[in-house]
Amino acid sequence: MEILLIEDDQRVADLIKRGLEEQDFKVTVAFDGEMGKKLALSKPYDLIIMDIILPKINGLDLCKEIRHVYANIPIIMLTALGTTDDKVEGFDAGADDYLVKPFELRELHVRVRALLKRNHAPVKDQGFILKYADLELNNQTKTVFRSGTEISLTPKELKLLEFMMRNSERVLSRAEIAEKVWDAHFDTGTNFIDVYINYLRKKIDKDFSTRLIHTKPGQGFIFRSL
Repeated sequence: MEILLIEDDQRVADLIKRGLEEQDFKVTVAFDGEMGKKLALSKPYDLIIMDIILPKINGLDLCKEIRHVYANIPIIMLTALGTTDDKVEGFDAGADDYLVKPFELRELHVRVRALLKRNHAPVKDQGFILKYADLELNNQTKTVFRSGTEISLTPKELKLLEFMMRNSERVLSRAEIAEKVWDAHFDTGTNFIDVYINYLRKKIDKDFSTRLIHTKPGQGFIFRSL
């Protein structure tokens, strides 16, 4: 399990990092909000711990930005601000839990493990069956159903859908899709990724009230229920 810790107080950061590593977690540390954002958006960590009062980007704004890309990564906020209003503001920003400084490492360990036990990934992987919202993909029979209605997909559309389902609720760049689905480096002079995304949208989303495939301008695509 890999944890991102965003804390500007080096003494506190070292203490938390050491305590978590003793529990067999891998910990990456950022000492300001800007570096924290860069690391947080670079890949899906298993859990993020962040202070609220941070240089460059404060924890509340950073939490909101992370939530735009990763809706389900557990986030614990650490802060010296312990009023009810402060906690509500933290939860409204997207935090899953809230610890007021000073705290004992044992309490942090309990909160971390409790959040990691929760199944944040909305895709249920039941062997050869993937489920997300009302969509079901069966890898054994190569069939797809949404709300009980069978949807016919080509082999490449099926592979694209499976990749998006397995990586739901995070932004997928065109380059990553090209590499993982087509085993090819992305050629910026072509729009074949967009073409296939549109094919999939017409079959998966067109006749249903809730869209699952969304475009993030300048970034790529995200598979999530809104």
